[in-house]
Amino acid sequence: MSVGVTTSAPLPPTSDTSAFSLVDYVVFVLLLVLSLAIGLYHACRGWGQHTTGQLLMADRKMSCLPVALSLLATFQSAVAILGVPSEIYRFGTQYWFLGCSYFLGLLIPAHIFIPIFYRLHLTSAYEYLELRFNKTVRVCGTVTFIFQMVIYMGVVLYAPSLALNAVTGFDLWLSVLTLGIVCAIYTALGGLKAVIWTDVFQTLVMFLGQLAVIIVGSAKVGGLGHVWDLASQHGRISGIELDPDPFVRHTFWTLAFGGVFMMLSLYGVNQAQVQRYLSSRTEKAAVLSCYAVFPCQQVVLCMGCLIGLVMFAYYQIHPMSIQQSQAAPDQFVLYFVMDLLKDLPGLPGLFVACLFSGSLSTISSAFNSLATVTMEDLIRPWFPEFSEVRATMLSRILAFGYGLLCLGMAYISSQMGPVLQGAIVGLLAGLVMAFWIGIGSLVSSTRASVAPAPWNESSNLTTVTLTTLMPPATLSRGNAGPDPEPSDHLPSVAKTPCPPARVLSEATSLQKL
Repeated sequence: MSVGVTTSAPLPPTSDTSAFSLVDYVVFVLLLVLSLAIGLYHACRGWGQHTTGQLLMADRKMSCLPVALSLLATFQSAVAILGVPSEIYRFGTQYWFLGCSYFLGLLIPAHIFIPIFYRLHLTSAYEYLELRFNKTVRVCGTVTFIFQMVIYMGVVLYAPSLALNAVTGFDLWLSVLTLGIVCAIYTALGGLKAVIWTDVFQTLVMFLGQLAVIIVGSAKVGGLGHVWDLASQHGRISGIELDPDPFVRHTFWTLAFGGVFMMLSLYGVNQAQVQRYLSSRTEKAAVLSCYAVFPCQQVVLCMGCLIGLVMFAYYQIHPMSIQQSQAAPDQFVLYFVMDLLKDLPGLPGLFVACLFSGSLSTISSAFNSLATVTMEDLIRPWFPEFSEVRATMLSRILAFGYGLLCLGMAYISSQMGPVLQGAIVGLLAGLVMAFWIGIGSLVSSTRASVAPAPWNESSNLTTVTLTTLMPPATLSRGNAGPDPEPSDHLPSVAKTPCPPARVLSEATSLQKL
């Protein structure tokens, strides 16, 4: 959901670096200290008795509200906080129509993806790839996810540190190290429960930081009504653009319909989000948390767009400085905030804390999800004899190790130029993997239809899928044997999937029982 932020070189500090006062530094440090304290609190509770289920899945006992706020915060990074207002400032409010995609983009995961993942009692989303295809596809999906997320985390880690350097002259790499190490410590020690509760705290900080900019900015230009009038007079309020030309920057079709697929990739199958669904205490709580994200996402999008409009109106009244006019467009937000809030001690620090909250919530989720897929998809299948104590310790080491790896990627990001270059690399890798899996499934289905495998009800994908989706009461009528014991391990799966026609016919017959 990022729009793009330039990372080619550190920005020179603003001419009035004294605008970042002692109070601002206190606000910023409080964010780091409280985030670390939450992580250490959950780490110390029951120390020595933690299991991998508690560390990686929060013991599957989380309630709806914290999960919903964590889902929201996971991909609300500093890149989006800086990018969306800049997009509105430069090109108008057409980007606002992205909100139309949120309805289907969250409704489909709530009623299709969550029931399947939750009833299969998965830990990694890529376990489903083994159920549907084979272990090779599962490993390839896991490796692709790791590759993409490590690149993205380097960008997300670098962007807010660049912001802090721009507005205060604070050492760039000291802030990168501070952010990365603090996040790695509380993620590794506290596990998913610590990540979710720090996300809740950081989400509130993000709301407060953006709300402060909107309130102060609109007050200085004569109110939101005057902001809207100025934006309308200069053509920044966009109507619905129905042009089918794919070369137009934004249209209703690309935002409202293309955005659905973006939302599905984020909230349907991304491990960081699936892990939160599966940490819910019930399937209903997981679905409700997905529903709750919808109004929150709309509020977040509206706040980003309003900051862009307020910034546009402000610079129609107050001329830009020479330094601001020469800055890259995506750096306008940083200069605007410091120019707007320089006479209000504490508020510049609150906005920088807002940026760092966006990054902390995103990279902590990434560290935890990367440790989870590495443990469940790459280590446990090959070393099933691992004791619980050793597995828990190794999970912590993996989370911290990914933190150190992302620090290295942050340095590489500083040499890459625009942030979107990193995003494009990850996107291309994901598309190649998606097409490969899709074509492979067609080939597999073709082979199955030519030479179908012998019927094996106990191990076929049909049984796994129907057991997942059919109500327990319906299935119990055709199964007089004792209920199987719940297990976190994958069920046995045939190498050749059942033909689709057989799946459909059996599903129809079972529903008639």
